[in-house]
Amino acid sequence: MPRYQIQVDVTPTYLPHQSSPEEGLFVFAYTIQIHNTGTVAAQLISRTWNINDAQGTHEKVRGLGVVGRQPLLEPGQRFEYTSGTRLRTPTGTMHGSYFFVAEDGERFDVDIPMFVLDAVSGEGRQLH
Repeated sequence: MPRYQIQVDVTPTYLPHQSSPEEGLFVFAYTIQIHNTGTVAAQLISRTWNINDAQGTHEKVRGLGVVGRQPLLEPGQRFEYTSGTRLRTPTGTMHGSYFFVAEDGERFDVDIPMFVLDAVSGEGRQLH
């Protein structure tokens, strides 16, 4: 088993009651589950997001932690949170990375797999 291994699963959802399609506003929530499948505890320090809409608009978002927290994940432990984003088109994609520091001082990045935001179907999907 790898010492430093984090699994990330994403479930996106369209929020029609917070959206205003006639004004070009499409709001999505996404729930992320982070699971430490390695053998060393690691703390999530920061995140980077790449958000793309159907018109080719690209936004890069960087920041410390997630939803105001920097969780320490022991081996086998999970952390789940929900956040959101806004698009100007009914479809788009997101992907990114988390930066972790393990309890032994090792630093490593974890990819957040690309997922689709889709107001037409009312949901999204993670791409593998």
